[in-house]
Amino acid sequence: MNPQPIHELTPEQADWPEALATVTACKYEFGAGRALAFGIPTSKHFRISYNYFADEELHTGEFTSAKAIPQGHLFPIRYNPDAPHVNSHDTASTARTNRGSMLVVGIIGSLILSLAWFAILRGCH
Repeated sequence: MNPQPIHELTPEQADWPEALATVTACKYEFGAGRALAFGIPTSKHFRISYNYFADEELHTGEFTSAKAIPQGHLFPIRYNPDAPHVNSHDTASTARTNRGSMLVVGIIGSLILSLAWFAILRGCH
């Protein structure tokens, strides 16, 4: 079994130089805690830590994966030549995609609480 992290590249990232990243840690994250806290279950259960060498420096990063990837596994990564710490597997780009769904959950939760408060106040009269 040879697990490969799969991340879609943006058109800008496709032109970035490539380096080999090494998995330094793979930790299981219990997804139900996040489902209870945020109301959104997730299928990604493993936090993968990795490092790569770019611009004569060692850089580190993390991403989540549905599958475990063993420590020491090598995989290709693309990095921004102007800012080598930014790469194609960067969790900052993943966090941006989850922000919209978190906003929706927050708005729906606020509406439900507002309606409940309104029902309580209306019942007092």
